Amino acid sequence: MSVTLEDIAGIIGARISGDRTMAITGVSSFEEAGPGDLTFAGDSRFLSRLPDTRAGAVLVPNTYTPKASDPADLLFSPNPKLDFFKVVAHLFPQPSLVAAVHPSAVIGTDTVIGDGSRVEANVVLGDGVVIGSKVHIMANTVIGNQCCIGDHSVIKPNVSIMDLTCMGSNAIVHPGAVIGSDGYGFTQDGAGHAKQAHTGRVEIGDHVEIGACTCIDRGTLGVTRIGSGVKIDNQVHIAHNVKIGDNTLVVAQVGIAGSTQVGKGVILAGRAAVTGHITIGDHAIVGPHAGVTASIPPHDIVSGMPHMPHKTWLKVANIISRLPGMRKQLQALEKRFSQMESKINTSE
Repeated sequence: MSVTLEDIAGIIGARISGDRTMAITGVSSFEEAGPGDLTFAGDSRFLSRLPDTRAGAVLVPNTYTPKASDPADLLFSPNPKLDFFKVVAHLFPQPSLVAAVHPSAVIGTDTVIGDGSRVEANVVLGDGVVIGSKVHIMANTVIGNQCCIGDHSVIKPNVSIMDLTCMGSNAIVHPGAVIGSDGYGFTQDGAGHAKQAHTGRVEIGDHVEIGACTCIDRGTLGVTRIGSGVKIDNQVHIAHNVKIGDNTLVVAQVGIAGSTQVGKGVILAGRAAVTGHITIGDHAIVGPHAGVTASIPPHDIVSGMPHMPHKTWLKVANIISRLPGMRKQLQALEKRFSQMESKINTSE
């Protein structure tokens, strides 16, 4: 691979400062880039370190003012990170999907596979399944009865999609994900816990990405719904009848209990835990490791356990490490107060 800065600028509409004919032979991260590589510096953390990079050329924001110590060859872009990965996609295109159904695949009755789709080894498709056009279903995946998978979706190896699950177009499901498994539904019967029948379903919108080993449950009744544009990280648990609005981000190891409603454009940071039957408003942000115990209004930013306004949590977190010393001070004050009280009582 060898392209010039002028070629790259043409791909993304960037402005060049430096040698337009300079050859770029690779792409790399800021820290690991070498003299022939393109990298990007999208914010102050990296822009302040531009003199340290060994990269041949760097994508920087349009608003950045170059310094004499900066690399000689810069590309100016409104969104350096986004444009960097546009360049990566252009230089390293995905191979074309070759339509085929592997002989070892098991196909149920009344199942339809769209034009240009690929079904790989040991895939099982149940009865009444509808697979859209140019869908790629990788090895060892199981898709249950009456499921639908939208056009241009990619289902990676060892995924389980249970009965009645419907997924939109351009979805990506990573290895080991389980969609539509029974929720945690039991009823006490006096002697133990009787399992409830689960007849609910899961509905997933367009352009959704679901991480490896994530579980999305169906309920005893009703729908678990994931809106369009939602991006779910690895090892996330979404319980029965949860509703997640469009373009929400759910980061690794988040757990959302049953029947909770998550709005549009929400961010649930890593390992946040959300209780059931509450509402998280549109564009709210839940910090990492937070424990959400009650509904959150739109646009609020919360952290901590139990959750509280993020600014309050920063103060609390700052105090926690000082608590042992404060406890000793308080005990000493209590002792002095007790001695003073005893002297006063004696003098009386």
